Amino acid sequence: MTADGGGVVLVVEHDPAVAELQRRYLAREGFDVEIVADPARAPAAAERARPDAVVLDLSTAALPADLYRRVADAARPAPVVAVTGPLDPLAARSLGDHRVERPFGPRVLVAAVAEALRRGAPAEPPPVPLRAGPIALDPRDRTAVAGDRRVALTVTEFDLLEFLMANPGRVFTREQLLDAAWGPGAGAGSRTVDVHVAQLRAKLGEGTPIRTVRGIGYVLDG
Repeated sequence: MTADGGGVVLVVEHDPAVAELQRRYLAREGFDVEIVADPARAPAAAERARPDAVVLDLSTAALPADLYRRVADAARPAPVVAVTGPLDPLAARSLGDHRVERPFGPRVLVAAVAEALRRGAPAEPPPVPLRAGPIALDPRDRTAVAGDRRVALTVTEFDLLEFLMANPGRVFTREQLLDAAWGPGAGAGSRTVDVHVAQLRAKLGEGTPIRTVRGIGYVLDG
């Protein structure tokens, strides 16, 4: 869908004045605009609204490192236009095909949304290697290294460790980890998480960054 044909654009912007300006300019081009002020709500909003495009402000400090990926996954196949400050080339490539850099005028944003809609959904951003203490994980070839030795992980062990390493310092319940590594509705019990965490700790050895949070679940100390 193009600007001429309208459509729904989800604007994720914490500044009300900026969000309203973007809404006005996009509305002039025939778009219906939904504004989300809290970036933490963006993935759920994208999944609910099923927009034709998303404008995602990533220029605010202290946003989760995986926010772009989660919003892109939730909005797919809709393209995501990332709004950023100046970025190095490697960081820019991780944000897919559509990006505008502050400062910019609202007409630039409208043009970026129209171009994103013409070109379709962004290419899948390449996965980046992860590290936590002595543990290194490379999702590109699904390899894990602990210190100076390579560690053989099952598919589920790798997915569980990758999810935890992508969200360091965040405490997850067993149910959340089940959804992340096994998928919603997989039918596995919470005890399954405990078993796999124990297996991961045994394989990773001394210095494993996975910590039990009593009464809740697990966290990876980055």
